[in-house]
Amino acid sequence: MSESSRDTAAGAGWGEAERGAYRKLLPEHVEKLSWLNPKTLWAARNGVLASWFGDPTGRTRSRWVARRAAAGAPADKVIRRNVPDRFSFMVIGDTGEGDDSQYAVVPGFLKESQGTEFAVITSDVIYPVGSTDDYGTKFFRPYQDYPAPIFAIPGNHDWYEDLGAFMRVFCGDTPPLDPEPRPGPLSRARWRSLLWHRPRPADERRLAAARALRAAPGQQAVQPGPYWAIDAGPLRLVGIDTGLLGTIDAEQGAWLREVSRGPRPKILVTGSPLYVDGEHHPCDIEGGGTVDEIVRDPEHHYVAAIGGDIHNYQRYPVDVDGRTIQYVVSGGGGAFMHATHTIPRVSVANVTERDFRCYPLRGDSLAFYSRLYGRRLRLPRLFTLTEAEAMAVVAERLGIPVTRSPGGPVRVTRRTRLVAGLLGAGGRTSRLRLPVRKMYTRLFSPGSATYSPPFFKQFLRLDVTPEAVRLRCFAATGNRAQEIEPPVEDEVTIPLV
Repeated sequence: MSESSRDTAAGAGWGEAERGAYRKLLPEHVEKLSWLNPKTLWAARNGVLASWFGDPTGRTRSRWVARRAAAGAPADKVIRRNVPDRFSFMVIGDTGEGDDSQYAVVPGFLKESQGTEFAVITSDVIYPVGSTDDYGTKFFRPYQDYPAPIFAIPGNHDWYEDLGAFMRVFCGDTPPLDPEPRPGPLSRARWRSLLWHRPRPADERRLAAARALRAAPGQQAVQPGPYWAIDAGPLRLVGIDTGLLGTIDAEQGAWLREVSRGPRPKILVTGSPLYVDGEHHPCDIEGGGTVDEIVRDPEHHYVAAIGGDIHNYQRYPVDVDGRTIQYVVSGGGGAFMHATHTIPRVSVANVTERDFRCYPLRGDSLAFYSRLYGRRLRLPRLFTLTEAEAMAVVAERLGIPVTRSPGGPVRVTRRTRLVAGLLGAGGRTSRLRLPVRKMYTRLFSPGSATYSPPFFKQFLRLDVTPEAVRLRCFAATGNRAQEIEPPVEDEVTIPLV
């Protein structure tokens, strides 16, 4: 087994290292995506408009679901996979930036996915706005050599063009929805309609060429809609669509309650994690109740909930009336890395620092951002922290042991503390609400095209038996050593009986 970031700095990808072979997979032209670009922010405006003028995604989702039902999709939205009682599948989240940090995940993903039955993308298949024309370089090309089906749940970015491209690719080439009647002249919906970002016409030849990259019979999968369940072996995997604002509509809520019944062990897959950054976000259901109430109900037999949206890995083993539910964040599949050094000392639902796991380690996250902003501000001598300095100052600010041994004495100086404070180490941003923190982190993460390895990306492999699920988080750094043998950054066995 290769060294992980918990073992050595080299295991984290630091130091002089051979660049990964993933660059051979990249398209000739790589579009640089920056969240500091006003054009990108304007194209992605629908989330803000939904929060100001009302969220239309519940109604739009119902229309998509009705269209799929009319086309013959199963009413219960359950995909039944004929697999053995012992099988494996992959989970990868927030993938679609189409640049180095997405393609850097591919070699390790292909190596560790050998023998798996299918893969699931948790949230944000395509950045920045889920356009049809982007599926070629951001979905079909990177995963063309994965031989099994890929299912997906949409993230907020897939909704920025009303989910049309997602429905075409994953849901049986569903045709576009008919335009809705124009809202009244003085309504909030009218203002929203006037400002709403609408999809461009798709380049059909471009889409056809992209589809040809994953045209093998064994790669095909047709979903009943943007939310679904998969019955495979002893397990039921339940995927929900949390739309633009991280909630679900009443119709989907009623389906979730129904599909969650029965003794079969279940894992939830969601675009909005239920525990993240040391906080509980139970996910409201329109009309009352929350998703987490359904997950916690002992009659429903959920053993884990895996969410995307946040671009790193976190795990919270929560005790619920004497049984443990593993709440996992897994959104490090390609998009820019959300900082972990801003996560405060964990104390939520009786989960403490001793139980909590994250990747990248907080110290590596702080070292990464200090180097990034040292370069961007042209102040490398002031801003750049070594990995050992970053580990030490994070431990000091949180009052926790140093996660990785520095191999020698490390002095925490005033400069180290100043840089750590400016970059939010130790939860300085934790008093902000989650959407505001995400915007803060986005501004401090102008796009993964602007940095170089280590990228600190990750993906999951889950091995299922009738007795248990073995969940492993693998790292992808962009370096050759971690492509050849991806390090295991976290591992947990989840009992099913």
